[in-house]
Amino acid sequence: MLIVVNLLSRRFPKRLDQRYFTDKWTELLAGVKTSQGMILAIIDADKLLDEALKRRGFRGKSVGERLVAAQRVLSDNDSVWYAHKLRNRLVHEPGAKLNKKEARTALAGFKRGLSDLGAL
Repeated sequence: MLIVVNLLSRRFPKRLDQRYFTDKWTELLAGVKTSQGMILAIIDADKLLDEALKRRGFRGKSVGERLVAAQRVLSDNDSVWYAHKLRNRLVHEPGAKLNKKEARTALAGFKRGLSDLGAL
């Protein structure tokens, strides 16, 4: 009996609490008024995407592995990967710069990914 329940839960992933994710998304967008705020918004958006991936049951040791597992669910894989790679550049490269166009493109990619996962 437990095996059947386990298999069904994998085939039919849990619905996400859209209110929770919408509130978090609104909070992170509120800080986009400054350059530093844009960087923090991208970092927070990546965390939010990872949380949605985990809650939907996508497995992997890293966000990247979970994105690979979710690629059939994502309508624009490239935009989500662009956003995630930009986040990695901002976090791991000292002195990395960010312009408004990059920030807008990345946030749009994160939003698309969150929408595809049913979070927004």
